[in-house]
Amino acid sequence: MEPTNSEQYRFIDLSHTIEHGMITYKGLPAPLICDYWSRAQSKQFYTGDTEFHIGKIEMVANTGTYLDSPFHRYEDGMDLSQLPLLSLANLEGILVQTSNNTKREISHEAFQGIDINGKAVLIHTGWDRYWGTDDYFVGHPYITKEAARFLVDSRAALIGIDSLNIDDTDDGHRPAHTIILDANIPIVEHLCGLEDLPNDGFNFFAVPAKVKGFGSFPVRAFAIINQLNDKDP
Repeated sequence: MEPTNSEQYRFIDLSHTIEHGMITYKGLPAPLICDYWSRAQSKQFYTGDTEFHIGKIEMVANTGTYLDSPFHRYEDGMDLSQLPLLSLANLEGILVQTSNNTKREISHEAFQGIDINGKAVLIHTGWDRYWGTDDYFVGHPYITKEAARFLVDSRAALIGIDSLNIDDTDDGHRPAHTIILDANIPIVEHLCGLEDLPNDGFNFFAVPAKVKGFGSFPVRAFAIINQLNDKDP
């Protein structure tokens, strides 16, 4: 008997929940989530007990777990609507463990000896454990300029991190964003739950809304593991 999808595949959610009033990055406003039509208000447009809810959300693009396209950094870069789906979905993934690092900076040495070519490189720092607290905004891990260049030269397809920012936010040059997005490689920040992934043997998805003239947008990032070939994380 052939296994069903639920038996063969395991889905791992790697996204933070977007909630009213939450802060993703200090200095950026929290999302406003409310009713546009409440169920009670909608009844005037329908018959009998038929009712619907239509919600309203007001937020900046960089909210929750989100993806950066080249347009985020470069005026002439590809915006969200121009990103090909093959750069966002069903990417072979690789997990890079840095959660035991004693330093904030993640150097190129963390990626040496790993087959990166054509893969979504997810960097597990463990920083998501501070999500929702003030500690999340202070002293976060980041990759160095040299690491960003190494990942580009190694032909990574996408780079994600479970930290506040892939760059050191004290460095106004933002070298990681500058190098990676210049190479048309999407970046996903504020991932979570990477500890539930194996080091390899999974496929990664992070597809934003197809918005013209936007460089960043929240994603429902997730991984699929083929349990017939599953390895222990």
